Amino acid sequence: MTRVSDTREAATSSSSSSSSRQEGPGGLWDSVKKATFVIGSGILFLAAFGNSLTWHLQRFWGASGDFWQDLWTKLYVKFEGHDAALFYFGTMLFPPLAFWVTNGLLLLVDITGKPAFITRYRIQVDKNNPVDPAKLRNALKTVIFNQVVISGSMVVAAYYLMSMIGNPCGPELPTFHRALMELAFFSLTEEIMFYYSHRLFHHPSLYKHFHKQHHEWTAPIGVVSIYAHPLEHMISNMLPVAMGPVLLGSHVTTTTLWYCLALVSTTISHCGYHLPLLPSPEFHDFHHLRFNQCFGVFGVLDRLHGTDTKFRGTKQYERHTLLTSLTPLNESIPDTPKKGQ
Repeated sequence: MTRVSDTREAATSSSSSSSSRQEGPGGLWDSVKKATFVIGSGILFLAAFGNSLTWHLQRFWGASGDFWQDLWTKLYVKFEGHDAALFYFGTMLFPPLAFWVTNGLLLLVDITGKPAFITRYRIQVDKNNPVDPAKLRNALKTVIFNQVVISGSMVVAAYYLMSMIGNPCGPELPTFHRALMELAFFSLTEEIMFYYSHRLFHHPSLYKHFHKQHHEWTAPIGVVSIYAHPLEHMISNMLPVAMGPVLLGSHVTTTTLWYCLALVSTTISHCGYHLPLLPSPEFHDFHHLRFNQCFGVFGVLDRLHGTDTKFRGTKQYERHTLLTSLTPLNESIPDTPKKGQ
């Protein structure tokens, strides 16, 4: 059975490689040019309309700006002369806290199957109901190792790199527009680096040694978002997230906020539940189900490279939207009945 499974997964990875060679005129290079055009156009649009789009938000930020600056000043004074400790305090306390609070709530549902009204929103209705305790314990060991050893080490390295560019623990908070611009840049950097590094790990020669571990969960749960081989966690999980703040020499507050958002976002993508008013996890859930589709974060590069073609022909794609009612999408958009049913 194991050999059959390995063969199937390698075949899907191989088909992904084959599809990349058949992406249309110009192949990969043509897709890269298209991506550059689309992303460049987006940046120009934001530059042209940024002031008008953010004017109201800037007024709100300005009204509360003194409050946040005062809080930061008090914290800055307490750590005065110990910038490294301040940086580690922010980046090593709040992001893991955001991760474990979010996943703690999800694990209660995964383990107990209660409350039942949440389990109604499970994407793969016949999986993890409840989750296998032995499999979960094994995953948690790897998650904790990756978070403490791999992520911790990379945060230390990030501080020293950022200190060479500027002062990541300066006394002044970044302006609203600066923080917004940096978060947009971080998201763009993550999309590009994650897509290509993730797709690289699906190459048959790498998949069986590294990425196969993450795909043990064909029906993912939130906490396995960082369940991966340490090398993959470093290159494909951490590096795309850490690179943006390093390149810009960002303030520790913006960096910490970004780390929190990235961890909560990947948790939602893996959680296995399509809950009301939360971003749709259908895209990445389909990746775990089918292996060779939906490699990116936002799906922009998947569309340009044609690696979402099969996904766009499924019911999961129809459900890939913000749920604004209390009716689960697998009820309002049910699967097509199989022949003979």
